[in-house]
Amino acid sequence: MKSRLPKLNYANVIATMALFVALSGVAVAAGLPKNSVGSNQLKRGAVTAAKIKKAAVTSGKLAPKSVIAGKLGPNAILPGNIGNGAITSAKIGAGAVIASSIKNGVITSNKLGSKAVTTDKLAANAVTNPILANGSVTPNKLSNEFGPIVSTLKTGQTLRGVFDLGDTAVAAGEFARSAVSLQFPLLGAPAVSILKKGETNPTCGGLGAGAAQTPQATAGNLCIYVTESVNLDATAPLAFENNTRLGFSLVAKSGAAVGPYYAYGQWAVTAP
Repeated sequence: MKSRLPKLNYANVIATMALFVALSGVAVAAGLPKNSVGSNQLKRGAVTAAKIKKAAVTSGKLAPKSVIAGKLGPNAILPGNIGNGAITSAKIGAGAVIASSIKNGVITSNKLGSKAVTTDKLAANAVTNPILANGSVTPNKLSNEFGPIVSTLKTGQTLRGVFDLGDTAVAAGEFARSAVSLQFPLLGAPAVSILKKGETNPTCGGLGAGAAQTPQATAGNLCIYVTESVNLDATAPLAFENNTRLGFSLVAKSGAAVGPYYAYGQWAVTAP
């Protein structure tokens, strides 16, 4: 019995060719040589995010300036990602550094510019007595509304001044009086010493330095120094009266000659 071969026709030929091409394509796809697929073989948009392996895109794969601000996610840049000295003053936005961003104690005096702290920057009651340097509050710093100082003279502080009294006598033994008020009151009336020209004593050390214009007195003493006198009584030329914590009075007695008589000089009193 003879076998019969299928009769070739157009349909059989086309089917056979299609099968051959299909089988060849699978073989080629399954056996692509290494590095045979380049950028030219990839269709536009073929590489999607899902096709990229995790950690596959490293810093060496990024073009310079390719990561812009719009590509950064929230909290993407952490302190560990910022190099030392990377943030300069030119990189800080206006108003970016606020009080809550500054650590306590980081702004020291050498960080403040000259005249940086103005009066409107000081809190109420910020300047207290320990903050003021000794001698920093001078009279010219006091307001015009500040009244005269009337407190008691402090222990060891000294007041100084001058006196001048006299008259013209028509007979021997006439008197002239003059009162001196202290700028600051004392706690009590001082002890009084009247010294003739050039005299000193243990409580009254003389006219001192400064062209002999700094009369001296120890604590609790009033020293009256006569520097010039004319036609005064030889026995009691000058006396004091009305000596109080607020001031004193002086009395001059004329001598035997008729005419002018007077005395003038300096005084000092030191609070006890």
